[in-house]
Amino acid sequence: MRTIILIILLILPSYKFSICQNANEDLSIQKTNSSAWLSLRNSFEEDYQKLDIPDLQLSYVGNLNNIKTKVSIVRQEQYFQDVQKSLSKINIDELSSKDKLDYELIQYETSLNLERIALEKKWIELNVANISDQGLSTIPMGKEWYAYFLKKWVDKEAMPDQMFEFGLKEIERVKSSMKALQVKSGMDSLAFQKHINEADFFYNDVDLVQKAFEKKKATVAPKVAALFPFMDKIPEVKIDKGTNKDFAQVPAFYRRDTFYYNYFDTPYNKRQIGWIYVHEAVPGHHYQLNLDQELPRSSIAKLFRYYGYTEGYAAYIEEIGYEIGAYENIYDELGKWEWDIIRSVRVALDVGLNYYGWSDEEALLFWQQHIQGQDDIAHREIARMKRWPAQVITYKYGANKILKWRSEYEKNDDFSPKEFHKLILQNGSLPFAVLEKELNRKE
Repeated sequence: MRTIILIILLILPSYKFSICQNANEDLSIQKTNSSAWLSLRNSFEEDYQKLDIPDLQLSYVGNLNNIKTKVSIVRQEQYFQDVQKSLSKINIDELSSKDKLDYELIQYETSLNLERIALEKKWIELNVANISDQGLSTIPMGKEWYAYFLKKWVDKEAMPDQMFEFGLKEIERVKSSMKALQVKSGMDSLAFQKHINEADFFYNDVDLVQKAFEKKKATVAPKVAALFPFMDKIPEVKIDKGTNKDFAQVPAFYRRDTFYYNYFDTPYNKRQIGWIYVHEAVPGHHYQLNLDQELPRSSIAKLFRYYGYTEGYAAYIEEIGYEIGAYENIYDELGKWEWDIIRSVRVALDVGLNYYGWSDEEALLFWQQHIQGQDDIAHREIARMKRWPAQVITYKYGANKILKWRSEYEKNDDFSPKEFHKLILQNGSLPFAVLEKELNRKE
């Protein structure tokens, strides 16, 4: 027995030493990891800005014309390859929650920039003298550029074929929703169509349009305050009539704390009041964009803007119109679906025109299969999608993402809309692929 005790006593000091040695080694590794991360994060902001990478343009021609010299592209490539190597040496599990987000953003941007650079290197070798403005299908590497622009505008995980199928599903979802409202009205389809085009559904006086939006603002305000965080940080939104006829093709827009509705001596559809106000004003663009400025975002996050998030979030708001007081009857809701069918058709059309190489005639036929009597809008939208590939998909993709996340959170007994919206909004605009990782970490 004494022999056993003596052996334990002899072993114990070396065992304690082994524990301490391992702990010290772990601490040393953590310090090395922390030091490497701090070095990368602190240098990234300055070094990234020195590259002077052009901002994303709506026009694909503008983006291609902004491609820099071969020397500059090679320098960018070397930089992002170095960043990629540095990221691979960092253990993300040892970072704080804020640092994890910065890590994900740097990784996301690095990967996307390397993809862009690979395309630009190939493009320069082609030495294209004149870039056609008739759509990506009319230029070399058109399909490759579309796949990249789709990722840049929408999300890195968005793929052309997948988006086309998504568009088809959304078309059927919207049609089904519109049909349900027609059934709820108690009218057959012909009577319903005649009814919603009667004069009572339109304003012919700009003062009445102004009053309708002001009334909607007052109705929505108390409901939104209970469902969305940080409302005390948001300035009051102003409502005014738009005066620029260049914007007349859209019913409304938002700019610098003011929601503008367009009224140029034509009847204004009453069904537009609810969904347009909440999309452009509160809790849509006015709320979200102002909140982005107020939140304590990191210097890394402030380097980037994600249009897919901004438009997708505002489109999501339309989906909860009853909850926030935007819709008071089936006709208010119908107004949302009347525009959403256009958005849904555009998703599939955008892929068809820019990736599958559809002609304008094929695109118009597709439009007419799903939307009747609005060919003037079709021609306008087809031209838009050819000039600005991928942008129109941002609305539907983002709204769908947020709705899916919300449906998962609603399964919890303690679900709170306000807390859910806080999770979605508290880090400002993010790529959806990065935001999804953030939400998974919170579960």
